[in-house]
Amino acid sequence: MHYNWLSVLSVLTGSLFILATPLSPLWDDMKVKHAWHTVPANWEILGHPPVGTTINLYLALKPHREDALIDALYEVSDPRHPKHVLSATFCAPMYSFVLLLRCRYGLHLSKDQVAELVAPHSDTLELVYSWLEHHGVPSSSVSMTHGGSWLTLTGIPVIQANDLLGASYRVYQHAETKDRILRTVGYALPAVLHGHVRTVAPTTYFGSPRTPQQTPRNHASRAAAALAESASGEVVKSLSSRMILSTPSYLRHLYNMMEYVPAATLQNTLGVAGYFGDYPRQEDLTTFMENYRSDGATATFSLIQVGDEALPNEPNHEASSNIQYTAALTYPTPQTFYSTPNGEESYLVWANYVLAQQDIPQTISTSYGGDEQDFNEAYAIEVCRLFAMLGARGASVLYGSGNDGVGRRPCIVNDGTGRVQFLPMFPASCPFVTAVGGTISDGPEVGAPLSSGGFSNYFKRPDFQDRAVLPFLQNLGNRYNGLYNATSRGFPDLAAQAYNYPFIFKGELYLTQGTSCSVPTVAGVISLLNDYRLSKGKHVLGWLNPWLYSDDENGAIGGLNDIIMGSNPGCNTAGFNAIVGWDPVTGLGTPDFGKLLQIIDRLP
Repeated sequence: MHYNWLSVLSVLTGSLFILATPLSPLWDDMKVKHAWHTVPANWEILGHPPVGTTINLYLALKPHREDALIDALYEVSDPRHPKHVLSATFCAPMYSFVLLLRCRYGLHLSKDQVAELVAPHSDTLELVYSWLEHHGVPSSSVSMTHGGSWLTLTGIPVIQANDLLGASYRVYQHAETKDRILRTVGYALPAVLHGHVRTVAPTTYFGSPRTPQQTPRNHASRAAAALAESASGEVVKSLSSRMILSTPSYLRHLYNMMEYVPAATLQNTLGVAGYFGDYPRQEDLTTFMENYRSDGATATFSLIQVGDEALPNEPNHEASSNIQYTAALTYPTPQTFYSTPNGEESYLVWANYVLAQQDIPQTISTSYGGDEQDFNEAYAIEVCRLFAMLGARGASVLYGSGNDGVGRRPCIVNDGTGRVQFLPMFPASCPFVTAVGGTISDGPEVGAPLSSGGFSNYFKRPDFQDRAVLPFLQNLGNRYNGLYNATSRGFPDLAAQAYNYPFIFKGELYLTQGTSCSVPTVAGVISLLNDYRLSKGKHVLGWLNPWLYSDDENGAIGGLNDIIMGSNPGCNTAGFNAIVGWDPVTGLGTPDFGKLLQIIDRLP
């Protein structure tokens, strides 16, 4: 939606109020918003962008009611929320209709209701628009979303962006992937705007959110030769004494999903988010389903291109494996794949796009992430708020925890001090997503060495995590003091198998591993739980975490398999250990769909 400057100011202030004093001194008093001490690791500067290069900028504005969104999110997501009634246990179907009228659990918000909660004050919009007008940004280039909480500046010349932000945009190249991006190592805003503009992107975020590790093709060939599962669904658990194939049938048996038949496919949708322009091929999904879920051989998916950039000419391994497993585990639930282009802030571009739609998927699986420290804190917080908005809309958003244990060496903090510290992953560290770690083996499952987990350096620990996380910290004692933040959000929340997933890519069989496999598996479980609730005329689960950590009879813990063995080494340490209860290797454990089904049947 585009606005004329004067019409915006008129609507916001009730008149064509123009500040009487000159504004130029306000805009000239620049103050640094964020800057790196040096170019982030693995990136090298190539030089100036070509003359005439333009950039799209995204501005997050401070909401007028700071806590309104999060307060509402808890009310609709926590069946024990004290605001429901005098006692949170009253938010249950056994109590009177009068009491149930006061229970907001599951009553998720509409697009417009969320926008109202996050809208900025009129003074904020007036000031920001005046600043943009001062710098000659045409009103036709500015659009607002979510009640004005985000502004998009489209097609801004880089030379103008440098002036606007006190920045120095350059072209950088990643040493390993050779990806090229347009970024600045620092940016500033007029001091008067610091209390109104939370973050601007793309600016100082350099990290590449690419996580998958594909097993070499010769390994896949051995898997193909030894594969003994027929299309009829016969389950063969191992290629050898050490190798378990995580096929759809195996996973459905392991997590007690085999007997469930989706019944609300006209209401329920599972979304899969892909970044870097990643997308799957329909032909590969068909081949996969013919071999591993023959009753679903006609399964399809909707492909949505987010943004204006053209999709790459070639599909991608990651996208292929993701959609094949979500489809096979939940057939015939409709599948939607979102392909978000490279070169921009994929997380916020994707989330803003989905939030702009009237109808959104009830469950969303995403297998991407990066070191939390690669994201400046203000940016990470605002992206995390977008995930909170999705939760308030009724979406269960799941992210893989990552594949680097407690951190990938050398684990150096990027603040210029040279300190060594465990490196948490984002978006998994955001409390408003459900982070999924990895396991291996089936008798019993063990925490996977690659499973990233730990504690955020940006997000405080939610109260609902205390009863689960504090016992782990007490057991840990002084070990690793100084390497992690003991007061912050712990992750992952759940886990699932992370090794030896066969999938089809360009007609050939591959194996893949990592939490990029675990998260579609858990998303499949959650999608079927949502299907069940919809089929019973109930509301979907939405943001899962308050319910997951609830230990009463209606909490999810009774439907999870606690993983008590394994560890996630990294940063030249043995990492954390999986123990009884929550741990930063496997979270609360792996899902038992049948038990969870009984539990959610008791929820309002």
